[in-house]
Amino acid sequence: MLIRENMELLERTYLSPFAALSQNSRGRDREETPCDIRPVFQRDRDRILHCKSFRRLKHKTQVFLTPRGDHYRTRLTHTLEVSQNARTIAKALRLNEDLVEAIALGHDLGHTPFGHAGEHMLNEICEGGFRHNEQSVRIVEKLEKGGRGLNLTWEVRDGMMNHQTRLMPSTMEGKIVRLSDKIAYINHDIDDAIRGRVLSEKDIPAEYREILGDMFVVSKGMDGCLFAYADETWKEFEAKLAALPLVDKDARDFARFFLSGAQYVTVDKQGRILVPQELRDFAGLEKDVVLSGLGSRIEIWNLEKWNEINGEMDINKIAEGMKKMGLTI
Repeated sequence: MLIRENMELLERTYLSPFAALSQNSRGRDREETPCDIRPVFQRDRDRILHCKSFRRLKHKTQVFLTPRGDHYRTRLTHTLEVSQNARTIAKALRLNEDLVEAIALGHDLGHTPFGHAGEHMLNEICEGGFRHNEQSVRIVEKLEKGGRGLNLTWEVRDGMMNHQTRLMPSTMEGKIVRLSDKIAYINHDIDDAIRGRVLSEKDIPAEYREILGDMFVVSKGMDGCLFAYADETWKEFEAKLAALPLVDKDARDFARFFLSGAQYVTVDKQGRILVPQELRDFAGLEKDVVLSGLGSRIEIWNLEKWNEINGEMDINKIAEGMKKMGLTI
């Protein structure tokens, strides 16, 4: 019996019924002679690890552009942290560690320099738009090895394509990487923000921290601001969105708007937070921000936008609108 066949037997014997077994892979676009030593997912991991696109991750921005110091994360160190998180979870759940590692190492191969800001810029200027998860798959299918690609298995490519919050991988291993990505960047982006002194305790009023707790959800909001919800309040809102009729396009668009960019954010011991880059870009948050309590949520505004919105408000029209809705002060 070959070493690979022994390892496949171990998978069948030990792994969970929910695990993706190497021998049951949906295969590659081009058939290949199996390796005598490595199962297919382990072979994919090695191909990703040794490809040029993986090495280029070391010079790509995670969050901070040209930071002073060697201790800030890059896209490469982020990828390694995602892999570590995902492998730990997979081992505990008896899922396929090789598949998890391959997806984790490859999930951001297509990311741009300059973080999400680079992705947003390419999305504006490229015909048909640009999304880094699609570029990751394009790299391993068409660009690496002089246009031949890496010829990875379907399961690895599916996990790479669907690692973002708005998408869902087909395998349990892919779903683990999807969550591990969030665990990694929420923690290390906060750590880097503390090091870079992006936010301090005085930026978040104590009464708001009491409302939101140590973890809350930030989503896209109306009029170009961000909405922040306490975890319990967000779950209630999320349930209402889930109850909207799927056959109604406006309902689908409304749910996508709020859910696609929603992110959990944690408060460190000094009361500081790091708003994810894609949400900062949406709201134009650069330096001066305004926090405004509004019922069950808090709004986060770019200062200039806040002043512009307040300057456009007509209190008489607002009062008339309230009257039509049956609201009185």
